[in-house]
Amino acid sequence: MSVTRQLLVLLVGAVIVAGGWFYRGPVFGIEDKVGEQSAGKKSRAAAVVVADVQFLKERLRTEAVGTARAFQSARLHPVADGRVTETALAADAIVKKGQILIELDRKAEILAVDLARVRLEAAQRISERQGKLRRSGASTQAALDDAVTAVDAAQIELERAQVALEDRFLLAPFSGRIGMTDIDVGDRVDTDTEIAVLDDRSSLLIRFEVAEALHGRIAVGDPVRLAVWDGEAGPVEDGTIYDMGSRIDEVTRTFVLRARIPNPDDRFRPGMSFRVTLDVEGAERASVPEVAIQWGGDGSFVWAVSGGTARRLPVSIVQRQASTVLLDGAFQQGDKVVTQGLHRMREGIQVEILPGAGPEAPPVKARQDATTS
Repeated sequence: MSVTRQLLVLLVGAVIVAGGWFYRGPVFGIEDKVGEQSAGKKSRAAAVVVADVQFLKERLRTEAVGTARAFQSARLHPVADGRVTETALAADAIVKKGQILIELDRKAEILAVDLARVRLEAAQRISERQGKLRRSGASTQAALDDAVTAVDAAQIELERAQVALEDRFLLAPFSGRIGMTDIDVGDRVDTDTEIAVLDDRSSLLIRFEVAEALHGRIAVGDPVRLAVWDGEAGPVEDGTIYDMGSRIDEVTRTFVLRARIPNPDDRFRPGMSFRVTLDVEGAERASVPEVAIQWGGDGSFVWAVSGGTARRLPVSIVQRQASTVLLDGAFQQGDKVVTQGLHRMREGIQVEILPGAGPEAPPVKARQDATTS
């Protein structure tokens, strides 16, 4: 080999050795730096938006068909027999309590009152004479006692005659409206004759039935919603439970309730049918936003957060209420559920709770994972 060729080989070898030295030095320095950073690397937490878990009563809604009756209603009959001499009956007329509705022939009763009054006055005069005679010793105590007894008996006879006279008038037992009647002046009536029906329609009582499972969950005064059952969505009125039956029907397994509805403008009538809607409170459940519900192979679950740590909590959906859901699950007071940032969740992960929730809040995906010590 020539000298020139030997020098070329030595020069190439020197360049390779030198290149290796320059290459390995910087690479080894970067690896050491990465290792140092890894040793002191800070743990990473998922940035999420959460909502408080609230505990609300479950609402059990039941609907029924109810029938209306007047708040007060009476079928009017005369107390005595007789011929009608005057009447103030007019269909759907408003009457006041104590107003005379019909008057019967009362000549005999007036005479009976007058006779009873005369007999009472006579008995009183005899009693006064016997009292004077007894004080003078000209009469016995027995005669005076008989005279006093006669006065008492005459007083009773007068009162009886006055009652019989009052019975010749049929009075309104309460204020209300008179129904249709077939009674006219000159008709002869007796105690079995129905004169008219009087209704107090200032409010109505709606009778309906509900399942026995709701017994004990409904109380007098609870609110109800009522609408006329006319096949269309009419206006809904507010009412309250007025009273309830004391027994469960053995056949239908239901019990009776009555709701009271105001009727100041007289729009409703007895006998109308109503759709009754009643919300009953049930057991207390955890309430979370609907967006917090997730689904997996084993059913529904949520990501619950407590102490800055997320955990996967299996739940069962009980009821939907607007934008929230009532759940069965092992929730604790103070728990929160993740509503945004759900794709970052895994069991036991540390979370950073971002402020604000709702449609105005920025989506979580726009934020990078926060770094905490």
